[in-house]
Amino acid sequence: MRILVVEDDAGIAHGLKLALGQQGWAVDCVENLSMAWAALCVEAFDAVLLDLGLPDGDGITLLRKVREAPPGGMPDPSMPLIITTARDQVVARVNALDMGADDYLTKPFDSVELAARMRAVQRRVVGRSQTVLKHKELVVNPSTRQVTQAGQPVEVSVREFGVLLTLLEASPRILSRQQIETRIYNWEQAIESNAIDVHIHYLRKKLGDGLIQTVRGMGYFIPEEKST
Repeated sequence: MRILVVEDDAGIAHGLKLALGQQGWAVDCVENLSMAWAALCVEAFDAVLLDLGLPDGDGITLLRKVREAPPGGMPDPSMPLIITTARDQVVARVNALDMGADDYLTKPFDSVELAARMRAVQRRVVGRSQTVLKHKELVVNPSTRQVTQAGQPVEVSVREFGVLLTLLEASPRILSRQQIETRIYNWEQAIESNAIDVHIHYLRKKLGDGLIQTVRGMGYFIPEEKST
């Protein structure tokens, strides 16, 4: 999952980046509304964590602009957006939720709870009710980052898990290398030209060659599981 954190407190932003990065998510941070809008217009994020009290205005302004954006463009008006703020008044929560926020957390909050709420929002976005993803004998648990094949645990790296989860959630759509990269790497991380190929090579060694398919010149996909 690719996340944009809009937070002007450098300490809080750094803490969120570390905590969410431990979940295997790619996290980018900006400190004001103008930087956030610029980022959302050029990058596809899976979720936004938005503070309200920002140096150049109220975060509600960005929430409104995102929700009023034209469908099919950038930013995506249906993008999950979670408010993270010190404002704990009921009227502030109601206003943000009525304006289109997907969730509202008041500071200080527990990063474990935040991660759980983000996973719940993401499940709603992709229309998935189950907390785990299954494909034949493969089971992937996003909350624990555990992978099992035929009931046996499979050890995967953080990046391998990110690639696998990205392809499973998109199945059976084909994703290009760039699309996969943008989901698992943030702006600060250097990416080798063959990084995704290497991750998929190791996933195939661990999970079998038949799971992840290649479409030459286009990218990778996991075929839809056929019902019997």
